Amino acid sequence: MAIRLYNTKTRAKEDFVPIDPQDVRMYVCGPTVYDRAHIGNARPVVVFDVLYRLLRHEYGAEHVTYARNFTDVDDKINAKAAETGRSIRDITDETIGWYHEDMDALGALRPDHEPRATEYIAPMVAMIEDLIAKGHAYEAEGHVLFAVATDPEYGSLSRRSLDEMRAGARVEVAPYKRDPMDFVLWKPSTGDQPGWHSPWGKGRPGWHIECSAMAGELFGEKFDIHGGGNDLQFPHHENECAQSRCVGHDFAAVWMHNEMLKVDGKKMAKSLGNFFTVADLLAKGIPGEVLRFVLLSTHYGSPMDLTQKAIEDAEKTLRKWWRTIDPGPTVQKLYKQQDTRREVIDALLDDLNSPKAISILHKAANEGNEAGLRAGAAVLGLLNKNFQNWTKMQGVSGLDELKIQQLVEKRDVAKYGKDFALSDSIRDSLIAVGVQIKDTPNGTQWSLTPSFDAAKLAELSDA
Repeated sequence: MAIRLYNTKTRAKEDFVPIDPQDVRMYVCGPTVYDRAHIGNARPVVVFDVLYRLLRHEYGAEHVTYARNFTDVDDKINAKAAETGRSIRDITDETIGWYHEDMDALGALRPDHEPRATEYIAPMVAMIEDLIAKGHAYEAEGHVLFAVATDPEYGSLSRRSLDEMRAGARVEVAPYKRDPMDFVLWKPSTGDQPGWHSPWGKGRPGWHIECSAMAGELFGEKFDIHGGGNDLQFPHHENECAQSRCVGHDFAAVWMHNEMLKVDGKKMAKSLGNFFTVADLLAKGIPGEVLRFVLLSTHYGSPMDLTQKAIEDAEKTLRKWWRTIDPGPTVQKLYKQQDTRREVIDALLDDLNSPKAISILHKAANEGNEAGLRAGAAVLGLLNKNFQNWTKMQGVSGLDELKIQQLVEKRDVAKYGKDFALSDSIRDSLIAVGVQIKDTPNGTQWSLTPSFDAAKLAELSDA
């Protein structure tokens, strides 16, 4: 079964056919490093981490290369340096360190390449010179701009006509532009602004030229997959396509975009009080594995809503899964392991259908299929050593778990002996300390709520 992916470029789900199966290449737009990554920034990281894992499974780890860039030259970084008196390099190094910490906490594998824009200035300058020589760019007042009217295919990725874009444009109006839609490839630097020498004077690159130049240097004129959030489709990715196409590069064969994330049904905004960085959520005691689970619970091509209920449900599910798995599969369970893993992979082969993959894992857990659950979850980057038993790190000791289990068993005995007063009393006591009880056809299941209090549990009598 082939991998099938939705290609934004063709607006269709297609069989993925690598340019070279021995050298599958994926480039994903990374962060501008001036502050901590918010939870919306984490969605493409987790989505394309799953795709990276899938590609490595299908073609072999040694035949897949993943690049995700850092934009470390930007006016927001300049402003933060001016505001704090710190050097730009100090700010960007610190922010990259934060980014690694936060994405590591979500269980994301590090890409094979993490190019920094400032390390690829020379290829950017060379690409701009090529665009000028071919009549697709022009110099004006120390700036170099891409002339969109010279590219008849401009708008083909986002499916917008140039006239429509001009009519609804929210672009920088400048007297030196020949067309309002022309975008900056190079701009002058003055004073303390970072700058590099170029044929057009001291300056720095525009945002869009970065990825075209870096992807070209790392992967050549054509590569397999380019990914990012849906908000990048226009103008960033449209402009990448145009400038790469106009220097003769085929660029990416498949374009993939994840939809946006909301919080409690609303767009994230500091003014609404619903803006959360990954670090904020981790500091609230929400484990990285729980956040990863929530981000995978909605298909990447659909908008997702981050809610407290979604977080609580994810935590309950994962606690149950952790209790289900044993230290390792036995020979007798090997067939279950293989079957579940294959089912999960098949779900992901269909345009990364992570919700279906999760439903398969729910089934394995309900059937007590420890080996299959562990093997299938590993495909999604869950229940692995990176998250080793975070339940215990959240204030749940082995003695706590033993006591809870003893009380649950005591309740079961009382219930089956029709001592409903004692059964209800134990249930209510557990609920009061943050242990949720659920009676199922497969027996009593318990899970911890965010209000779990180990000290109160210790006070309960287990006699």
